[in-house]
Amino acid sequence: MFGGKHINVTAVRRKNQEITFLEVPKSDKSWVIKLRRIPLLRGIVSIIDSSAKGSKHLNYSAESYAEDETEPEELAKQKEKEKDKKKDEGWSLGMIFGVAVMGILSFLFGKIIFTLVPVFVEDFLFKNAFDNYILHNLVEGAIKLILLLVYLWAISQTPVVKRLFQYHGAEHKVISAFEAGEELTVQNVQKYSRLHYRCGSSFMMLTIILGVIIYSVVPWDNLMERVLQRIILLPFVIGISFEVLKGTNAVRDIPGLKYLGYPGLWLQLLTTKEPKDDMVEVSIASFNRMRELDAAIEARGYSEASVSGGILDPAKG
Repeated sequence: MFGGKHINVTAVRRKNQEITFLEVPKSDKSWVIKLRRIPLLRGIVSIIDSSAKGSKHLNYSAESYAEDETEPEELAKQKEKEKDKKKDEGWSLGMIFGVAVMGILSFLFGKIIFTLVPVFVEDFLFKNAFDNYILHNLVEGAIKLILLLVYLWAISQTPVVKRLFQYHGAEHKVISAFEAGEELTVQNVQKYSRLHYRCGSSFMMLTIILGVIIYSVVPWDNLMERVLQRIILLPFVIGISFEVLKGTNAVRDIPGLKYLGYPGLWLQLLTTKEPKDDMVEVSIASFNRMRELDAAIEARGYSEASVSGGILDPAKG
């Protein structure tokens, strides 16, 4: 999946080796665009927006896989049923909205759980070990990091997630090759690293590191205060982490300062895997399709009304 100025594109290689695309134009409301310009708030808006849109694209990938594994007769019956359902446009829009809401809720629920579980674990294991709340915060941060690393390592051992992480690495390689001005061929792209400064994995690492610092500014006296503090300050931690992520990317070519982004790059050793050539080929197709559509939209003048239903018809390459 790649996001351009006006459109997000996901490419999927089907069982017959054909590459198909899901093309979703960006049509943010004016108030969302304004929020994206406000420091701290833009980080929260971007993360929530990515969660909602990402769910839609992952859903397309999963449906394509399921479709390829379904017998032709059964697939014909399913398509007939879907055609009848799509006659009701309100239902269709409702389903799209539902997928977006589930993506947002999943992110928020996961983030809160990941924030609070280390609090309870640290309190249970080290409640009476020392009185300094900053030391408790440091131990909490260490527990959070260990849980994250163990979780990522465990899921990366499954075939499906490993393949997903390979495609993640392919996306990074394509972006790096493009930024270096290389022609996007499989051979050229494979020369580049699967790690990239702007990755969401770097964002996860920053929320842990900066969370320890931010939480240490506000003291707490008991477990309830500590839990409430984490929940209240979570949006601030997300906002600050987003700004720092932008900053580390901006200084990545400056000697000495490039090391600021290394913790996030180290985490990407778990969240990305070296892709195969056919995976890189799909990523290149997605990126080129995104650039092609972006250019076409700008040429004719972009507007929400220019896209029927908010989603372009899938094009095949």
